[in-house]
Amino acid sequence: KTMPQSGTIVAGIGITALEGLISDVLKLEDSDFGSLVETRVILETNIARLAAQRRTEEELKVIERALIAYETKLEKGLPAVEEDLMFHIKIAKASGNSALKSLMLIITPDIVYSYNKLKVCSDDRAWQALEEHKLILQHIKNQDGDSAALAMRLHLKDVLEYSQEYHQITSSKQRANFKLK
Repeated sequence: KTMPQSGTIVAGIGITALEGLISDVLKLEDSDFGSLVETRVILETNIARLAAQRRTEEELKVIERALIAYETKLEKGLPAVEEDLMFHIKIAKASGNSALKSLMLIITPDIVYSYNKLKVCSDDRAWQALEEHKLILQHIKNQDGDSAALAMRLHLKDVLEYSQEYHQITSSKQRANFKLK
């Protein structure tokens, strides 16, 4: 925006524009699945701790509804990646930290895309995740931040290990392709 006698300033940047800017930055840095997962673990471990400390009764109900939606999809034998991540986003909202919630919203579309593309979540893993979600929610209900953070870290452990293995495999293939040229 050009202001008389003040020059040009950046004004009125909305969340959509901000998300676009951050997405562009992530692409410039050649963000990959492993980076997204590492970011998710860092964010969500702290989000779970804060949610346990700050959640309201209404936010607990919203998180429970998200958990029920996830379980319902599983019972129908349908993929529930979106419902899984919605559970996590509701916890982010309950953290009371809008910056952390916004960061989760920014990386979530790329996470959903990667999970679906790489077929990260098997049916067995989805049922195990449901039990882990229940444990995380219980710690949040009990306002036990350290236990909620630990439960979240353990919940994300498998996907973190998967991303590290995937990175090793793709790096090896890239090195092999480079040597062949």
